[in-house]
Amino acid sequence: MPWVYVMTNAPSGTLYIGVTAHLAARVMQHREGRGSGFCREHGLTRLVHVEEHATMLDAIAREKALKKWKRGWKLNLIGRTNPDWHDLWDVINM
Repeated sequence: MPWVYVMTNAPSGTLYIGVTAHLAARVMQHREGRGSGFCREHGLTRLVHVEEHATMLDAIAREKALKKWKRGWKLNLIGRTNPDWHDLWDVINM
């Protein structure tokens, strides 16, 4: 299943929004510094938001929409689904 995900370096820190068909593998790439250059440059290793979608087209559309959102809206989205900004790595890597 395709996923939209958000990585950060700290609560309310720098945000990266991505899309992938292989969530655990992609997050591991970011955590090891082999993901995007942006994540590597900003130390974004904490997974704080995930959304599963039915198709890759749906996921890409959602990713593009989220990237256009104001920062405050993104922070509110994360705060509603993960109020303590826990790293969701252990949840998805079971």
